Amino acid sequence: MTQWERLQQLDTVYSQRAFDLYNRDEFPMEVRHYLAHWIEGQDWERASRDSSQAAFLFQVLLENLDNQFSRFAQEKDSFLLQRNFRRYKQNFQKYQEEPYTLATIINWFLVKEREILNDAELAQQVSTLKYHHHHHHHSHYQHRNQHLLILSQCLRCRHCTFCNFLSDISAMLDAADVLRSALIDEELVDWKRRQQKSCIGAPDDTSLEHLEKWFTQIIECMFQLQKFLQKLDELVGKMTYDNDPILVRKPPLKSRVDTLLTHLIKSSFVVETQPSMPQGRGPLVLRTNVQFSVKVRLLYKVSELNHVMKVTVSVNKFRKFNVLGTLSKALNMAESMNGGMVADFRHLVSLSSLSLSVTEELHRITFQTQFDYQGLSVPLETSSLPVVVVSNSSQQQSAWASVLWFNMLCSDPKNVKFFETSPAATWPQFGEMLSWQFLSCGKRGLDSDQLETLAIKLFGKQQSYDSCKISWTKFSKENLPDTNFTLWVWLDGILTLVKLYLSDLWSDGSIMGFVSKGKERLLLKKKQNGTFLLRFSESIKDGGITFSWVQYANDGTPSVQTVKPFTSTDLKQIALPDILCNFRIMVAENIPVNPLCYLYPNTPKDQAFGKYYSEKTGEENPYLKYLKTKLVFVSKE
Repeated sequence: MTQWERLQQLDTVYSQRAFDLYNRDEFPMEVRHYLAHWIEGQDWERASRDSSQAAFLFQVLLENLDNQFSRFAQEKDSFLLQRNFRRYKQNFQKYQEEPYTLATIINWFLVKEREILNDAELAQQVSTLKYHHHHHHHSHYQHRNQHLLILSQCLRCRHCTFCNFLSDISAMLDAADVLRSALIDEELVDWKRRQQKSCIGAPDDTSLEHLEKWFTQIIECMFQLQKFLQKLDELVGKMTYDNDPILVRKPPLKSRVDTLLTHLIKSSFVVETQPSMPQGRGPLVLRTNVQFSVKVRLLYKVSELNHVMKVTVSVNKFRKFNVLGTLSKALNMAESMNGGMVADFRHLVSLSSLSLSVTEELHRITFQTQFDYQGLSVPLETSSLPVVVVSNSSQQQSAWASVLWFNMLCSDPKNVKFFETSPAATWPQFGEMLSWQFLSCGKRGLDSDQLETLAIKLFGKQQSYDSCKISWTKFSKENLPDTNFTLWVWLDGILTLVKLYLSDLWSDGSIMGFVSKGKERLLLKKKQNGTFLLRFSESIKDGGITFSWVQYANDGTPSVQTVKPFTSTDLKQIALPDILCNFRIMVAENIPVNPLCYLYPNTPKDQAFGKYYSEKTGEENPYLKYLKTKLVFVSKE
């Protein structure tokens, strides 16, 4: 007799349980009924672990559904069943890609059926014994035997149930541990690295919604397991016996749950927004006596903790400055845009006790709080990325260089001694970091030609620059050849110029920017008369932009002319598009002519810059007056 037939012969209480079991949609009762022999003859438990076995059974199941469908087609009154079976087959198709999921579902139903049969059998035995007890007057001794028999069966049943239950919990903890590892060792680590890169301009996504959802769900599950285990304690309080599996196996399970929970909760306390000043150059550079803000977040979002957890701020000990302001705040859902558990410190001020001139000295701001919830008590701590503290705005430039270098190369935020033996950067790392700076200042990174020009400037012409390295000293301490400023000071001057005066032209792609004089001549000499390009000056410390154009002599020989670079002083008074529009040179008959016609490679000048020209034209244009007073020199080759 099949298991399915046995189920149908049970008393109402138990057959009703079987009926309720199949009230769910995952596995239709009619399929179970008509394919009972075949279903019970397969090893679904193995198929749920072995995908090739699952795929095989899945195909056979579909064939069986087809055969059954054909049988119904031949019977007059089976129209509805025929329709249903066609629908069931269509529904099962969704498991085509992962048939082991279906195997798991079918196995689950069969296990549940066996549980119902076991319970019914036990009840049957108990009532049979009662019947004997009432109707046959056995000796007193036999009665006591029967009681023992019932009791031992009950104990065996309880023993099996709890062994299985504890095994299930153990398996759940194995799965939770895999999840914990994926969440803390991979996802959270990735997010921290993305946040670090975004601090120095990378366009990475640093939102925390997904992580918060995952942390909250897995921590909730762990608290549920903790409750189950507490309920088992109550059971043991009511009744226990030798070798009770609860007494033996529960304590290690409880300590596993506690360890998992502690680890998850400790990792869920993070710095959501790194320290920054409102008018600062970028995050992680702080100035003494100037307010800065920083935001922490607990990724386990639970409303019972709203306002309960107090977060306090401190700076690593043994440092030359301390922090003033509201040093303790509660985690508060209303403070964040998305209702996360957030403490937003907006009015902190760093105070220095000595004048800090060292922009390579790194400090970490530390946040501490206590997590007390559902019987679990865990001290939490998290720290900001290292910050550089300056006492004067002239140090901001080199402080930002330190922040760039650290966050480009070091993913260990605890390493405050980083600059004692600062590593070199490879060209791919360095180029990417520079590109982010231009992206932040002018909404466009560096293209491969611009990067190659910089690589040649630094390393000379090479087949590949991937293994070329640039040291911290070469970046921020040694002057560039034939100048009195470093590579970083030169680049930073250009970035400032782009940010303040050239961001539209830079994001348009109108500025070639980085191109050597030799390359510039080669490019322009192949083009029509009046073709020009815009590039950054290599000799000006605070950033300059110049343009060069090609003109042809009467005998057809090309020459390239260049103007003296324009600096922020010039661009403050007259915008570059207006300079290009109104630029003139004197030709032989003392007629002023604009030699600029096409932006390289061949875009008409007005098409490239027309939308940026100022409204005023002709005599009323103040720019013309400016150009007359400020002589524009054409540099001779």
